Amino acid sequence: MILSAEVECFIYEAQSLKEKRSVIKRVMTRMQNEFNVAVSELDHQNLWQRTTIGVVTIGSDRMSVERVIQQALAFIDSFPEIERTETTLEWS
Repeated sequence: MILSAEVECFIYEAQSLKEKRSVIKRVMTRMQNEFNVAVSELDHQNLWQRTTIGVVTIGSDRMSVERVIQQALAFIDSFPEIERTETTLEWS
């Protein structure tokens, strides 16, 4: 089972691309280390207060895969500098 999440976020306090990338890099690196998921910035690379992050995991059963993605999404929500606005899940 493969589950992917496309997560749109706002980073309100970022005043430059450098500040945005610092926040995004920290979130993505920690998410990869803690949840063993693939993470990438998918869209809005040149906007300094908006981003779309892709998160993908694979596993042998639906419950464990969905649990990992939900934990990763909750992890994104735990950062006060990021607001998750829209999330799209897709099974493959």
